[in-house]
Amino acid sequence: MKALHINGNDLTLEAVREVAHTGVRRPVLLDPDAREAVNRARAVVDALVANNKISYAITTGVGKLSDVHIVGDQVRELQVNLVRSHAVGVGEPLSIPDTRAMMLLRANSLSKGNSGVRAITIDTICEMLNRGVTPMVPSQGSVGASGDLAPLAHLALALIGEGECFDEKGARIASAEALKRAQIKPLVLEAKEAVSLINGTQAMLAIGALMLLAAETLVDTADVIGAMACDALKGTNVAFDERIQKARPHAGQIKTAANLRRLLEQSEIRDSHRECGRVQDAYSLRCIPQVHGAVRDTLAHCRGVFETEMNSAVDNPLVFVKNSKAMDGEGDVLSGGNFHGQPLAFALDFLAIALSALAGISERRLERMVNPALSEGLPPFLAPGAGMNSGFMMPQVTAAALVSENKVLAHPASVDSITTSGNKEDFVSMGMIAANKLKRVVENTRNTLAIEAMAAAQAIDFLAPLKTSKPLQQAHAAIRAVCATMEKDRVMYQDFARIAELIASGKVAEVVR
Repeated sequence: MKALHINGNDLTLEAVREVAHTGVRRPVLLDPDAREAVNRARAVVDALVANNKISYAITTGVGKLSDVHIVGDQVRELQVNLVRSHAVGVGEPLSIPDTRAMMLLRANSLSKGNSGVRAITIDTICEMLNRGVTPMVPSQGSVGASGDLAPLAHLALALIGEGECFDEKGARIASAEALKRAQIKPLVLEAKEAVSLINGTQAMLAIGALMLLAAETLVDTADVIGAMACDALKGTNVAFDERIQKARPHAGQIKTAANLRRLLEQSEIRDSHRECGRVQDAYSLRCIPQVHGAVRDTLAHCRGVFETEMNSAVDNPLVFVKNSKAMDGEGDVLSGGNFHGQPLAFALDFLAIALSALAGISERRLERMVNPALSEGLPPFLAPGAGMNSGFMMPQVTAAALVSENKVLAHPASVDSITTSGNKEDFVSMGMIAANKLKRVVENTRNTLAIEAMAAAQAIDFLAPLKTSKPLQQAHAAIRAVCATMEKDRVMYQDFARIAELIASGKVAEVVR
């Protein structure tokens, strides 16, 4: 693939996905103009050290120890000590895509030219990405300010040849060995580079970015599966009329309603009951535009937050050169709080809340399809020979468990805080906790939609010879390609897994895309 040239200003979510997933392997390089900006900022740091001026985290300790002056050879020793002392993560490692996304995002932020690192530091992260060397980063240990210190310290630890990495086969090996195999020379960190590497929001942002992309696929998929369920339940498309949506013109609502109109157009099932006398459906069908649409609007908001963050300088202190064309070392080094994860923590929690609603309405549609009191003449629990066969009785229970778990996980992490670093860091975001639980919500939502998809396909089978619309026939065929009609009770967990994988691939969402 064409190389991605990073400069700290125009990285996209789609580029993050391409680099994060190793099956694509898009090369990453530092943009030439960005390299000049990085070098100019570095000259400011070098001049400060040469003149032995006091500056936070460059010639001082960090956090509560910021009043300790560091001089001479101690500056280089401080870098190693900072990385080692902050690499205190615990728990299961982040996935390789999550970590690769984190590496790209950290390199891109440093490329902006406000961090004061050497260009070789960014180049080394890029080389690790390009050659498939992925640091082992534990998923727990960050409170989201000063950024994701522990996760990013494990990245920095690998850069200096310590700690562990995953090789291209996913095996954990010593970082020194991983770098040696990839012919990458371990870094010897210079002044300010340790704090620039470990001080930022890239761990929570990496997870958030990839989960947002997954969520965008889920909401498109939910429109397709919701339309299938609506047709299977002999629902009306009147509620999706464009005039209704324009009377309340939320962008997401308008988009979902347009999808539903197109998905249900010319369905033989719909035409078969136009004169049935029922004037409106339950909320889980009638209000799909309002619920799915609100999810869409939430995702759009979060996309804006994440895209701003991924092209921001988020470490501390930041370097600002006085002459953007000169390499004279003139500039200011300012301490601030851009590392604070609050904007991301709110967005990550908001995503979890929105996806919990998406799963919740999916489970309610599923319940209507399996409940003989609500299913508009479909067999009880969609079971051939109900009584002898239980059909989808238990899948609905599984879906209920998933959506109830989501309700717990949707409790916001961002409203919490705890004092750290001797009360110096006295209000933190808990953004990494929000990110970690969001991953579970995404997985639960995907599995809930998978169960609804299998049930909707089964319900449409029962309505033959009447046919659904052509787009929904396409969705039905995609489901049937990985999951046969259930003629009698069988073990279904593998069906759910295959449909969930189908959903994750985007093949169901393609019907509306």
